[in-house]
Amino acid sequence: MPVEPESSITQRLRACNASLARSYPGERLERQPVHTVYGGAHLFRSDSAARLGEIARAAVAEYMPDAAALADTCGITDTTLAGRVHERVAEKLRREPVEDFRLDYEDGYGTRADAEEDGHAASGAREVAKGLRDGTLPPFIGLRVKPLSDELQARSFRTLRIFLRTLLDDAGRLPEGFVVTLPKILVPEHVTLFAEELSELESSCGLAHGALRLEVMIETPQIVMHRDGHSPLPRLVDAARGRLSAAHFGTYDYTAGVSITAAHQRMHHPACVFAREMMQVAFAGTGVWISDGSTTVMPVPIHRSSDGALTDAQRRENRRSVGDAWRMHFDDVTTSLRHGFYQGWDLHPAQIVTRYAALYAFFLAGLEEQATRLRAFVQKAAQATLVGDVFDDAATGQGLLNSFLRAVNCGAITDEEAARMTGLQRDELRGRSFVKILANRRAPTPAS
Repeated sequence: MPVEPESSITQRLRACNASLARSYPGERLERQPVHTVYGGAHLFRSDSAARLGEIARAAVAEYMPDAAALADTCGITDTTLAGRVHERVAEKLRREPVEDFRLDYEDGYGTRADAEEDGHAASGAREVAKGLRDGTLPPFIGLRVKPLSDELQARSFRTLRIFLRTLLDDAGRLPEGFVVTLPKILVPEHVTLFAEELSELESSCGLAHGALRLEVMIETPQIVMHRDGHSPLPRLVDAARGRLSAAHFGTYDYTAGVSITAAHQRMHHPACVFAREMMQVAFAGTGVWISDGSTTVMPVPIHRSSDGALTDAQRRENRRSVGDAWRMHFDDVTTSLRHGFYQGWDLHPAQIVTRYAALYAFFLAGLEEQATRLRAFVQKAAQATLVGDVFDDAATGQGLLNSFLRAVNCGAITDEEAARMTGLQRDELRGRSFVKILANRRAPTPAS
């Protein structure tokens, strides 16, 4: 029987769907860091990640030595869960305390004389090169330059050029997971011009095209909503010329930009909720990671003494100060996770503690129940199922798979635990696609 030629409508639909697939390729398969630690570039050393881990572990030893202290600080009522979280936080702080670090030449660095910033651009690059040789860098690393305002654009480009050329001269290559962060963008053209600068640097430094990845800061009202009523956010993907890796929300610049007073500049102010929801919609399905901002209340003791001679009252005040800040950070991270933001900023090494505590509590709570739903869904192939009182469809199944993938990536559970709980093979988990899992597991149709 001859095959009928495609109709004009079918051809146009095929072209339409192909264009849509190019614009929305879906989530990237590689690991997304759970946080980015920002630190002044002048302070960075090749072993900074290990040093931050030491400070975090010291804070745990002093203020959160056991599961009971963690439960009390973070408000976890399930003692079994608190024990698992405490154990895994301790293990993570030993193994990999920092996942992503950004040498900051912007807010965390300030305005300095050109000669001084030139020197720090070169010294920061040499420290990264040393860490690359010594194997002491975190899995992801990069630098944040100054914004492209009329006053700072020349300085921004100069720091970037010095840093990259010094790094490549010293190390001969870029670290894995290297990214450049561009703050305070106001219009998509800022991203386009910065991408062009990255392309020119690749050519002059002998790098492959696309080697330099770009990250943007969403922290101005103008980039969220233009005065003509349209959002520029979706345009940023094309503006970056294929380089856009992630979009990070800048809580405090954004709230200041919409006239929120300092006392109310919190991550989950309604103004921030609106901006982050705009980011979610703009970047959903594009492969661009999104990250929440930071909690600026630091978990630090009020009283310090060089010889440790503190009164009992001072020690109690220190515990209260650190505990209150930890609880705020834990709650902020948990709220971000509930809203679908799986990455955020950390500004102090002690915040790393509650970053992981919140992540592990979030993913471990109810994981067995989710595993039951996941197993039942796979066993029924493409059929909808009823497990308990929760009705699952294919979209929910993909969401369940994503939960396990993120739990594995952040260290809440291991690959082996995920496979045991879900009944899936490691390759199936890492494939990230429920459609493919179901298609591969569906029994073949008997021959007629």
